[in-house]
Amino acid sequence: MKTAHVCFLWHMHQPYYTDPVSGLASMPWVRLHAIKAYYDMAYMMERFPAVRGTFNFTPSLLIQLKEMGGGTVRDLFLEYAQKPAADLSAEERAFIVRHFFAANWATMVRPYPRYHELLVKRGGDVGPQTLDRLARQYSTQELLDLQVWHNLAWFGFGCVARHPRLQELRSKDRGFTEEEKQEVLTLQRRTIGEIIPSYRRLAESGQIELTTTPFYHPILPLVIDTDFAKRSRPEAALPQRYQAPADAEAQLLKSAALHAELFGQPPAGLWPSEGSVCPEMVPMVARTGFQWMATDEGNLARSLGHWDRMTDLYRPYRVGPPGEEVSIIFRDREISDACGFVYAKWAPDSAAEDVVRRLEGIAQQAPHEQTLIPIILDGENPWEYYYDGGQQFLTSLYSKLAKPSLTLGPDLALTTNTVHRYLTNHPASTHLEHLHSGSWINQDFKIWIGHPEDNRGWELLRHTRARLTEIADQLPPEQAKSAWEELYAAEGSDWFWWYGDDFETDYKSEFDRLFRLHLQNVFTRAGLAAPAILSEPVIGMREADRTKLPATLLSPTLDGIVTDFFEWYGAGTIDPAPPLGAMWRSDKFFRYIGFGFSLDALYLRLDPEEIPPTSEGSLGAELHVLTTGRSYKLTFPLSGPGGTRFTLWSAAPGQAFAEVGPYTSFRHRHVLELGVPFKDLDLQAGQPFKISLLVTRQGSEVARYPRFHPVALIVPDRHYDAVMWKV
Repeated sequence: MKTAHVCFLWHMHQPYYTDPVSGLASMPWVRLHAIKAYYDMAYMMERFPAVRGTFNFTPSLLIQLKEMGGGTVRDLFLEYAQKPAADLSAEERAFIVRHFFAANWATMVRPYPRYHELLVKRGGDVGPQTLDRLARQYSTQELLDLQVWHNLAWFGFGCVARHPRLQELRSKDRGFTEEEKQEVLTLQRRTIGEIIPSYRRLAESGQIELTTTPFYHPILPLVIDTDFAKRSRPEAALPQRYQAPADAEAQLLKSAALHAELFGQPPAGLWPSEGSVCPEMVPMVARTGFQWMATDEGNLARSLGHWDRMTDLYRPYRVGPPGEEVSIIFRDREISDACGFVYAKWAPDSAAEDVVRRLEGIAQQAPHEQTLIPIILDGENPWEYYYDGGQQFLTSLYSKLAKPSLTLGPDLALTTNTVHRYLTNHPASTHLEHLHSGSWINQDFKIWIGHPEDNRGWELLRHTRARLTEIADQLPPEQAKSAWEELYAAEGSDWFWWYGDDFETDYKSEFDRLFRLHLQNVFTRAGLAAPAILSEPVIGMREADRTKLPATLLSPTLDGIVTDFFEWYGAGTIDPAPPLGAMWRSDKFFRYIGFGFSLDALYLRLDPEEIPPTSEGSLGAELHVLTTGRSYKLTFPLSGPGGTRFTLWSAAPGQAFAEVGPYTSFRHRHVLELGVPFKDLDLQAGQPFKISLLVTRQGSEVARYPRFHPVALIVPDRHYDAVMWKV
């Protein structure tokens, strides 16, 4: 009997949001998608045990599920949700009003009267100038309801079905208590811990196959050689060449190892990040132990040159040199994209019927006795756009496909299968002589390289990797390993996805910061000073309105007391308040940050807020001074008894800081004041330099002022006051 095998491959993916140095995840998407898509998709398979399918989990997602389930990392959004609404500071209230509507408004906010009411009160487009005023208009109860709804609305149909209490709270709608909020957050934590075991059970039963992706979701062809981008776009303006085939192989080996650790057996299949393939990666894939991989039908068309879609698409191929071959399959773009982008607007039954109609047409027309129909798409993001999270569509579709073999006629059947089971029973017999280099999007790599922002990111990555390569052999093995881990995280595709003008998100600046943070951590892990350029946004964020430059020369008395009003009058300032509309920590360390200079010295004044409890670790500060030839930092404690000295450190570019010596021009009493001579920073009148202030806890950075760009200054000369007066 002629049989068509429908092979769903649902791709689950999140980049690595966690900063391993601080133990903080700045964005909530792993936690929120866990209680919706990841749980729902497993729940749906359990409801239809006759339906088979394949699920792909990126390792960068899996390790975050482990971290959150084990409580080894902190989630910034969760910290804001956990805090009692009555205790929220002005900045925390603004954060919640700004970010706790982060969901699809049509399907996840509007259906719930109280949640929608709170959104209407705020309005759709909120700027930083109005946000703090709007936040003050929310009562404590409204903020508490918003904390609850931001988390309650993200629960998918699977969790709601298994935990009726969630539906009770949704029906209550408003007037939530702090105890009810904790109920919601407790169910979140429990659900996250169930994700990996649920999928492992389904795989062990044989109902599903689990596959993986290169560890941190890099575009593997570009990691091997960025010049490969010219194969599909010869006109592309590319950065200086980045070549790291060893990294590409490491990303594959690491992904296979983690998969085997979590699921009990190595993966047979690979979904390359964004379906990105090239001939050079195939031997790596084979050596790692993968038996098959998948990409988009457009790459098959480009590989063949001349093709007949019905004849060529719905079968597997072999690709690669002798002895290093793997099987390769190609996604049906029409059905896959309809599930991801079209059917959310249809009636669920009509959408499911349309899928089956398309499948029947392929089964009848494809010339192969054993037809393979790969439906490959994102398994998490589409469901935000289905009004019920996709429940009715998937229920209707799986119901139609649930029979072990759906007979379409006397000699024709339709069945669901896993990719590995299909290939085991029906191995590929045709060798693909040429494999096109491209992704699933337009069969090129334009999204991730070619735009000036993309190219700048690749340049930063190249310089960082070159420095790490120089020193890695000199580091202790564990220290070198942790530095390389941060570099691999920076190779992930998601940072480059948001560079350029292809896509927009409210969190674009945060993706940029995370990319540069991973690069900074390479240096931190290696015991080196991170280059100043890594503190400057790739996307050109501006903070000029948060920083004021000095207006006159200063001559303060460094005694830790504000002697009189005019002592620091005309100083430059950095606004210490968190930038509204961006991602920020709840800690506020200073009421005032002032800086300035005389002709001979640089000065800093800090007015501390109440220092957090010492049980959280000792707080310190670092004033970084970046000159054209060297980096300097002044280190001093913030917590503990009043200080009387700071330490000056110096470093050549890319080298570790070395201690210069202690200075006593420092007092920490009611305020903190210090000064350092320009001559000790090797600075003379007219020379440029930059400053930034870091707060550290047990040696790890927890805050930076300004957040993005260091303050650019010039050493004053004797005409400074006259020039500033004219200005």
